Amino acid sequence: MSHEAADDIDYVDAIVQHIAGHIGPVTNVFQEIKSDAVRVDLLVVAPDEARPFATLVTCGMSEFPMRVPLENPDDLALIPELRYAELLLALPPDWPLTPEAFRDESKYWPLRWLKMLARLPHQMDGWLGIGHTVPNGDPPRPLGPGISFSGWLIDEPVLLPREVQKLRVGDRTINFYTAVPLHEAEMDLKLREGGGALARLLDRDKVSELIDVNRPSVVDGPT
Repeated sequence: MSHEAADDIDYVDAIVQHIAGHIGPVTNVFQEIKSDAVRVDLLVVAPDEARPFATLVTCGMSEFPMRVPLENPDDLALIPELRYAELLLALPPDWPLTPEAFRDESKYWPLRWLKMLARLPHQMDGWLGIGHTVPNGDPPRPLGPGISFSGWLIDEPVLLPREVQKLRVGDRTINFYTAVPLHEAEMDLKLREGGGALARLLDRDKVSELIDVNRPSVVDGPT
């Protein structure tokens, strides 16, 4: 075994152990056979009494560093802390997670998008961090059939222990962010009034990493 291969195994093992220690044991892995830019596998943690939802976590996004722009010289020390990331989201306990179910795009779209988002920084030579939004095209289109969401917000997970958010492996700091699906009106609000305005409404309505396909827009909902 080459030194490079050994390092890769240690890095994957570290992610699996990190997830097992802070969320729960990895009960399944959806391995990517053919990849674009970077291989992204999905680790699955099954629902339990403490967390009655399935958690999906990417493994592979942090294989390569993201290019974080230096907009302010004072931020130079922060860049190493932002260059590596993995993404996660949560699904209801009755969401089918089988190859047969994935033939139905209405069941597969969260997994497809989690992998697409994980590859995006490497394809675009950019980065993803907290507060970034990613629309599905211009104008934004639905993320899946029968789905009213048309974009994503990268944010901190709120249903999981805070300790899950960072993992240090060798000289890497890997950040674990959640991907939250957004309505077009929510993305428009962020563009008009800034991320803080959107964050306040999402917090008010207790929006989290747990996907609810019937969630109304916080912009159009009750105030």
